[in-house]
Amino acid sequence: MPHYSTLVALILTGAALLLTTLRKRRRPSSLPLPPGPKRSPLVGHLFTLPLEKQWETYAGWASSFRSDIIHLDIAGSSIVVLSSTEAVKELFERRSSLYSDRPESPMRQLMSWGFSVGFMKYGARRRAHRKLLHDAFNTSANKQFHAQERAAAQVLLRRILQDPHSRCCNVMKHFRHLAGSLVMDITYGIDVRETEDPYMNIAEKAMYGLSIASVPGAFLMESLPVLKYVPDWVPGAGFKRSAKEWKKWTCDLLEVPFKETQRNMRLGKARPSFVSSNLQQVELEDMEKTETDKKESVIRGTAGSMYAAGSDTTVGALGTFVLGILLNPEVQQKAQAELDAVLGPGQLPDFSDQDALPYVTAILKETLRWRPVTPMAIPHYLSVDDEYRGYRIPAKSVIIGNAWAILHDENMYPNPDNFNPERFLLNGKLNPEIRDPEAAFGFGRRICPGRHVATSTLWITIASILSTFSVRKAKKEDGEVVEPTHEYLPGLVSLPLPFECSFTPRSPQAVKIIQSTAQ
Repeated sequence: MPHYSTLVALILTGAALLLTTLRKRRRPSSLPLPPGPKRSPLVGHLFTLPLEKQWETYAGWASSFRSDIIHLDIAGSSIVVLSSTEAVKELFERRSSLYSDRPESPMRQLMSWGFSVGFMKYGARRRAHRKLLHDAFNTSANKQFHAQERAAAQVLLRRILQDPHSRCCNVMKHFRHLAGSLVMDITYGIDVRETEDPYMNIAEKAMYGLSIASVPGAFLMESLPVLKYVPDWVPGAGFKRSAKEWKKWTCDLLEVPFKETQRNMRLGKARPSFVSSNLQQVELEDMEKTETDKKESVIRGTAGSMYAAGSDTTVGALGTFVLGILLNPEVQQKAQAELDAVLGPGQLPDFSDQDALPYVTAILKETLRWRPVTPMAIPHYLSVDDEYRGYRIPAKSVIIGNAWAILHDENMYPNPDNFNPERFLLNGKLNPEIRDPEAAFGFGRRICPGRHVATSTLWITIASILSTFSVRKAKKEDGEVVEPTHEYLPGLVSLPLPFECSFTPRSPQAVKIIQSTAQ
């Protein structure tokens, strides 16, 4: 009897626990939607969406509703915005099997961006492209690009030194040249380091169109795909005409440098690169032409993705770095004191010095955190109903990780609007308790595979600039200070608009060091 009583008690306890669990795990369809601003009939929040700095508005709504998840209805299409590390970790990482897809984009389809691995639907095709990127740019493989990154930084120093307007310099054009020349070198083996180049013009124009088209809610066609069948001449169909113009540059970005590398390979003068090494591997394999064409298509698309992703993001981060030190001259002084203490006479910084330069590394981290280049990252997509914190996340929702909100979390980063590298330091060393600004590169399985190359390029460039130049606000001929605008181009990639500043060599010795790099 005692054993029988125990068994009954266990059964009843188990049944009670099961009923409690079932009550808590209600069907998602019966749960309320996450909070959001008041919606209008039919169009929902279509006319409520901000046209600029959407990340700040979304973060403000999250604060107002005291929820790290908010819901927006755009003419019947759901957008869900996540504004905390906890939310993105739970959904994009722990539930990555559900949240690693990308939404279809009629606008990007019209612009022929289907080759880009960053926008591909989750599946076998995307895995084939992603594998090439991982093999080329994982943490250990990244070291093979250090020589090219160092050389690109040194070309930048020479270009700034030779700029006749260095005391009132539009530095963004030099940063664009650095980023474009480096990605052309690594991806296609095309050397454009010392000259202006049409390839960079292609990338700039293609990325401009992509950045504008990728902002959720920017085009009504994203919610009403049937609009893509509207003739170009119909009033209000300006988006069709824009897509057609941007498509030309997209196709050039994909095809022009790839064909140049193929031509150089046929002539026997191709330099080592991502494209040439992978095409050579295809040539060594005994395959049917159909399979060969398929593999070449993967290489072409992956290279185009690298070409696109590696240009604007690097330019944006370097521009933000300069704006940060212009606002905070003491940051530059502390970094230069650290560099002077570590580097010998006539020496430029190298990657071997990185551990001894924690303040320079902290500047890089703060640059990525302060004004992230992709403040809303690339949206994810959920194909089935799900539940989070008692809210229903509807099937077919676009899920946005608000990187800006996460990187401006006051609990982790006090006074987040201030540019303060010391927040990443403790007793003169990097503080492991302060979260890295990895959110700047996306989330979960869709995090940027080129982030290691990006951060090493930014580090060596920042260290090289600070070791040789003093960066100050520009002055007019009458001595009046020219204040930077701190305005950014709206879009997926947040780029500082061109601004002027002064680059002055720190010493005659610095001039000699820079000039010696041309030998």
